[in-house]
Amino acid sequence: MIAISAQISLYPLGQSDLAPAIEDVLAALAAHGLPYQVGPMSTVLWGDDDTVWAALQDAFRRAAAHGGAVLQVTLSNACPLPAEGTAHE
Repeated sequence: MIAISAQISLYPLGQSDLAPAIEDVLAALAAHGLPYQVGPMSTVLWGDDDTVWAALQDAFRRAAAHGGAVLQVTLSNACPLPAEGTAHE
């Protein structure tokens, strides 16, 4: 098990209301106990690799339940983690 971080961007396709898919992705991260930081164009999350992979799979499935979706993910085992106290947990 290694510590990794991920930067994700969700693009719901053909949906008149984007919020439900985005909210479900954030709910998936929270359900897996991952801290995350929401930015204007992407969300950064971090944790052990097994948990991050499981959360990403869950997040994509939840987003896809609303319709077409693209989930762009960048993973790293080298990028610094966000400062303490700046994340949702």
